[in-house]
Amino acid sequence: MPGIDDVARLAGVSTATVSRALSGNGPVSQKTKARVVQAASDLGYVVSSDASSLASGRTRNIGAVVPHLNRWFFTSVIEGAERVLLRSGYDLTLYNLSGDGEERRRVFEHNLLRNRVDAVFTVSLELAEDELSRLLAIGKPVVGVGGPLPGVSTLTIDDVAVARLATDHLVSLGHRRIAHIGGSHEFDLDFHIPTSRRLGYEESLREAGLPVDERLHRASDFTIPGGYDAAKQLLGTPHERPTAIFAASDEMAIGAILAARDLGLQVPGDVSIIGIDDHPLAEFFGLSTVAQHPVGQGERAAELLLAALDRSRTSAPGRPQPSGHIAPADLIVRSSTAAHP
Repeated sequence: MPGIDDVARLAGVSTATVSRALSGNGPVSQKTKARVVQAASDLGYVVSSDASSLASGRTRNIGAVVPHLNRWFFTSVIEGAERVLLRSGYDLTLYNLSGDGEERRRVFEHNLLRNRVDAVFTVSLELAEDELSRLLAIGKPVVGVGGPLPGVSTLTIDDVAVARLATDHLVSLGHRRIAHIGGSHEFDLDFHIPTSRRLGYEESLREAGLPVDERLHRASDFTIPGGYDAAKQLLGTPHERPTAIFAASDEMAIGAILAARDLGLQVPGDVSIIGIDDHPLAEFFGLSTVAQHPVGQGERAAELLLAALDRSRTSAPGRPQPSGHIAPADLIVRSSTAAHP
């Protein structure tokens, strides 16, 4: 099996230069690096991860902490992050907090403190004060996806703004009796996302001079069955029926489409429906939505972490100032919304 000495001889450089070229640590010209990489490829030489970690103090491993793995949003963010990390030669270790409280405590008190990761990103996870303190105590770059975390650089969409965008779309189509399927204290999520989206909906109505009618709001749990049940209640009484529904997630909006069809209503002829997410099923159902691009959020989170790791190689010791980044969101109009007859 070829070793670092064999690569050095073939490339005509020292073993120290080979180490710097393949690890990315230390100055090496692009021409020399290309020669070393080609020599390593020709010989089939693979850098030992253990040796590289000892030499550089890095594991080339990123930790990702998620609350669940059974929701498409979380897996999409992880997919995007992994694409970027793999291209940069990094592995990804996943910490799933969907178990009991003891598992969650173990992740923050033990797993992340074993120095097995170079950086960490969390996905849609609101942390308790002690959990955040332990995460920051690792002394590694941290990025939070999905909401603000004190002392941590974050990447998030503006939930109030995206809800306004969805509701504004319905208002622009001439709808005046617009219902909302969204959050309540019972179904609130981390970072109060349902509450923020309800605020955006109400702001849009007020700006259009429309009343905020409590009878047009139904709380749900961000699932298709939950959206179905809520829409059945909203659409079941003909003389009080809304002409449009804004659901705070695509899954609830899809449930609303199914409920409308079961009640013999046409979408969008009798009721227009819009959601937020651009769920993989949204196009199949012709659902108008505000896309929040979770794969792109994962890619951006990974880029922010890699940039922070690059800065940490050259900057003086000390924690950099956290920064906030707004992820893009776009209105996608499909066949579930139309002008009010």
